[in-house]
Amino acid sequence: MTTTIYALKTTVNQEQAVANLVMGSIREIRKDEHGIKAILVPDELRGYVLIEASFSDMIDQIIQNIPHARGLIKGGMNFEEVEHFLTPKPSVTGIREGAIIEIISGPFKGEKARVKKVDESHEELTIELFEAMVPIPVTVRGDSVRVLSSEEKEEEQSGG
Repeated sequence: MTTTIYALKTTVNQEQAVANLVMGSIREIRKDEHGIKAILVPDELRGYVLIEASFSDMIDQIIQNIPHARGLIKGGMNFEEVEHFLTPKPSVTGIREGAIIEIISGPFKGEKARVKKVDESHEELTIELFEAMVPIPVTVRGDSVRVLSSEEKEEEQSGG
């Protein structure tokens, strides 16, 4: 039996709770009766839960009593339409050499620095802290920084 991916509209910020309640509801039903294969809550798709199932009728029945479940979107999607949600994006994507960042976790939390090197394969940045007496390169994880300004923005502002 083929499966289709259905989008379930939810209250924003309640996606995970709705997914957990759907999971709890289908545990009480025999697997061949509900037809649900997978439930996905993508971070970048706010207000929706994606459900892979053989048919949508059972999903409609299950969500009737689930708070924050707003309803099933008419029609299904194929795997290619949601495939990009399944591949994690590197945390250093969009950070370039020369960018000014703030460290948001770890021993240097709150410090500002300039990016000297971006290592996408390891998701790490080599930075130089502004407050340091001697410019020593420090390597930090990409998810522990927040970009304050990028090199291109500064060039545009200075007219060049």
